[in-house]
Amino acid sequence: MNNDLMKIVEETKKLKTLVLEDEPETNELMCTTLKNFFSEVHSAVDAESAMELFEKHSPDIIFIDIILPGKSGLDVAKEIRELNPKQIIVIVSASNDMGNISEAVKIGVNNFIRKPIDTDKMIDVLKDIVADIKKQKKNRTKIFSITLPLDLYEQVDNDAKSESISKNAMIIRALKHFYNL
Repeated sequence: MNNDLMKIVEETKKLKTLVLEDEPETNELMCTTLKNFFSEVHSAVDAESAMELFEKHSPDIIFIDIILPGKSGLDVAKEIRELNPKQIIVIVSASNDMGNISEAVKIGVNNFIRKPIDTDKMIDVLKDIVADIKKQKKNRTKIFSITLPLDLYEQVDNDAKSESISKNAMIIRALKHFYNL
């Protein structure tokens, strides 16, 4: 296994996914493949069971086929997007219908995979997803400020300079030591 793939698996193994695909063979094939990448893989063959699994398991990523019996995959994607605007949604379809593709873009899906599913394309999509998740996590970091007495600030400043690290790094180290982290 190459290094890039190992890095992807290392990240995706922390995640859960849901597959909404009505064709049993395709559903099974996708789930079997995705089990190599994700800690949990849930499977649905219709919109109703997909929504139940979505609410029960809160998957990080959802793979949705467009053409389904009853409610379309695009309708499901819209419903999920309303419940969780940041949900990662990947459309999986054999359809070339520009109307469907245009609608998926309006909904804000994160990626597309064409059927039949190509393993290299799946890996590229997973690589994109991992990058998106890292970007989301980076954007969610909290900013805090600390007010220090002048003499303590000068000590932190001198210690940081002597070790060639930032004052923030010095304060974080002290906090970790204080809280035994």
